[in-house]
Amino acid sequence: MFNLLVKFDGWGDGRDFLALERVFEFTDAGSEARKPDGTPDFDRFLGEPALFVAEIRGTGDRSGRVGAIRSARISGQRVEIDYTFDGSVPPVPISTIEKLARELSISSVELSRTHWAVKDVDLFRVLLASKVAQAPSPKVFNLDGDGNDGRLLSVMMPFDTRFDQVYACIQETAAKVSMQCHRADDIWKHEAIIQDIVSLICSSRVVVADCTGRNPNVFYETGIAHTLGRDVILITQAEADIPFNLRHLRFVPYLDNSEGRTKLSGQLQSRIRTLLGG
Repeated sequence: MFNLLVKFDGWGDGRDFLALERVFEFTDAGSEARKPDGTPDFDRFLGEPALFVAEIRGTGDRSGRVGAIRSARISGQRVEIDYTFDGSVPPVPISTIEKLARELSISSVELSRTHWAVKDVDLFRVLLASKVAQAPSPKVFNLDGDGNDGRLLSVMMPFDTRFDQVYACIQETAAKVSMQCHRADDIWKHEAIIQDIVSLICSSRVVVADCTGRNPNVFYETGIAHTLGRDVILITQAEADIPFNLRHLRFVPYLDNSEGRTKLSGQLQSRIRTLLGG
């Protein structure tokens, strides 16, 4: 998911305004973008990346910039937005954005209208696939997976026997949607276990991360998966175990008993099929 912000005269000083009536136009999230009183639910989307673009016929820079919205607040009939650009991502030519419009869920009229929209698309995955953004170069491990395997599902969870039945449930679920399922302790290709984990994530189409118990390793691995643009499904036995920085993402709560694992399997199957396009 990402925020698309289009403005006639472009962006650049870190603070700007949009008309309140233009906020969340063309938004995929629909009614979920607003609070019960009808006002925009800014907090729901501030954690998502943002693409800042000048209108095609406007006076701003002919390149879009990737960044983040730091804050947004209503001021009369306008919304004041504080934002910053990501210096690690080069400017994206407007011609490239037009070519990627369909993949980014941007309609033909949006680049000619000042507004703020929220798109249910992985911005970095699209940009990386188009080679606009460069893949990161970590120093403590290598991104040496075998490439995104469209049928591989990996599981990030504590290496604890208490999770064995949950893992078995996820393995059975993966088989039902014709996917392979692996956990890092299923493989041993490298001397360092973190390298096996990263290689597994690199090769995965979908990552299931169990946040139960607030295991720091799982959170670290989830961050890697998000950075690499993998589809991550968060699951947990306790809602309180989902940290603040991930609360804006949907997650699947479950009970660790026979009935609970059966329900978990059904929810995972539904989500995985959606991610795989049916």
